[in-house]
Amino acid sequence: MDRTLKALSLVLSYPTRELQDAMPEIGAVLLSERRLTTAARRALSPLIDLLSEGDIYALEETYVGLFDRSRTLSLNLFEHVHGESRDRGGAMVSLVETYRAGGFEPATTELPDHLPVLLEFLSTRPFAEAQETLADAAHIFVALQERLQRRESGYAAAFAALLQLTGVAADQGAVTVLLDRPEDDPNDLAALDAIWEESEVRFGPDPNAGCPVSRDMLARMDQPISRAPAAAAE
Repeated sequence: MDRTLKALSLVLSYPTRELQDAMPEIGAVLLSERRLTTAARRALSPLIDLLSEGDIYALEETYVGLFDRSRTLSLNLFEHVHGESRDRGGAMVSLVETYRAGGFEPATTELPDHLPVLLEFLSTRPFAEAQETLADAAHIFVALQERLQRRESGYAAAFAALLQLTGVAADQGAVTVLLDRPEDDPNDLAALDAIWEESEVRFGPDPNAGCPVSRDMLARMDQPISRAPAAAAE
């Protein structure tokens, strides 16, 4: 198992007391990772300290405000790729089939494209294979890092670390497309209601879906988001 990818999966998961208890070990893994620069490891320290020692209720509130109430900070990667497009359902099917082909069955209620879930799966794969998949999402990591830096969030360091692990430079055109999207207001309750009222994204076993290799899990991530017409999203 790649302990660094597993550690980043945990750091980006919803904070719990169990996570806090495990943070000394998680932090030790990240701070000793030589695939990250000294600066990147140093930048992770405040986040590790916060998750280790912060008030659990404040940590939960912060996490929800950042990642659950903002589409532009969503940890569901296909949100940044397909948006409301119907292609998202097919991408979910392919990803689930890829997990199963790799003998991985996520024990979670999160969607399969949830970044901590993907990182947990990739931690079980050869690093060269995992790195190729991460590289497809490099521009998403850059956009999330920049948005989190604007909010002065320590979580930005986790995305900087992921970007280093990709081993590639992000496509700046694709980054610009993502950053051109207006920031969500987590306090806009009407907008939040509209998000939850959208049509359900369906995924599951599909005999016609096939089993793509992990390289194809995040295919077309370097393309601009395709938005479905309003009528199709109802």
